[in-house]
Amino acid sequence: MTESKLQELRDNIKQTDREIVRLLNRRAGMSLEIGRIKAELGIEVYDPSQESRVYDNLAKNNEGELPFKYVQAIFREIISVSRVLQGPVTVAYLGPEASFAHMAAQYHFGVSNKFFPQTSILHVFEEVEKEKFKWGVAPVENSIEGSVNLTLDKLIATTLNIRAEIFLRINHCLLSNHEKMGDIERIYSHPQALAQCQGWLRANLPNAVLVEMESTAAAAQRVGKEKEGAAIGSKLAAEVYGLKVISEGIEDRASNTTRFLVIGRGESEPTGNDKTSLLFATPHVPGALYRALQSFADRQIDMTKIESYPVKERLWEYLFFVDLAGHAKDGEIKSSLDALRQKTTFLKILGSYPRSEVTQ
Repeated sequence: MTESKLQELRDNIKQTDREIVRLLNRRAGMSLEIGRIKAELGIEVYDPSQESRVYDNLAKNNEGELPFKYVQAIFREIISVSRVLQGPVTVAYLGPEASFAHMAAQYHFGVSNKFFPQTSILHVFEEVEKEKFKWGVAPVENSIEGSVNLTLDKLIATTLNIRAEIFLRINHCLLSNHEKMGDIERIYSHPQALAQCQGWLRANLPNAVLVEMESTAAAAQRVGKEKEGAAIGSKLAAEVYGLKVISEGIEDRASNTTRFLVIGRGESEPTGNDKTSLLFATPHVPGALYRALQSFADRQIDMTKIESYPVKERLWEYLFFVDLAGHAKDGEIKSSLDALRQKTTFLKILGSYPRSEVTQ
């Protein structure tokens, strides 16, 4: 009886799989037609606002056994393939291959799109500005180490907009060709990764020499070629560079998360759950910052972040980076920005985009 029931279930799954394939092809046909219409209207293939609405609709209609995070992961690849059918989506990211920026880009766009590693954050912005690639992914802040100043530098001057955000939990692994941890004498990684794992390293490899590298992926790349020591990096780096995962989750804080920005041309439309990023400067008079922020307080607008940033060309002068809950086209947000312009010497809207959550 048990074997016959098992066979019956397998036959039902086979029939269900055929139906899924049929529906996937039906969806692909619709995607191709949407792609043709987008091309006629001059609309980009990748639309973060529309994709956010797709995920919201899936969440509302997910009533079965499958947790939404798995539904989202499945549809991320379906949407990724749909984009490929409509036209090429090219993404520049802070490399090399298997960096955490690479992981964030794949997590957001899906693995079916084309990803191109860049040697610096500067190059990520420049290559998108020159339209060599459509989109760029760069880190902007870490929950432990704080803001990434090179990204803030570029946001001040770039003509590009923030179109989306990605939160990636940073899960550090000890990677090596050695079978035993006791054989490891040197550990290579980015300074931040070494700092984020210092407690684990002191407890488990107190005598190992720590060697700083330009990135975690570069560390894995070096260990993969030299067959010496170990690297702190991602599981993806282990796969790409042929290393063994000696230990996983060695970061001292499990909440370690990096926020990345998707940059590109154009604007994201309101979704009902958005964030607006901006920067401004205030006049050098008492209470100037207070009056500027009052533009948001008077309208009960949630300010999710504020950070001062020194103007490099002018001693003791600062810009303020701010994140607001809402879209620049929302009535109250628009009103607050109009009021803010009257109280600042400089104001730049960096972008309004769908709000993301830490889901990995």
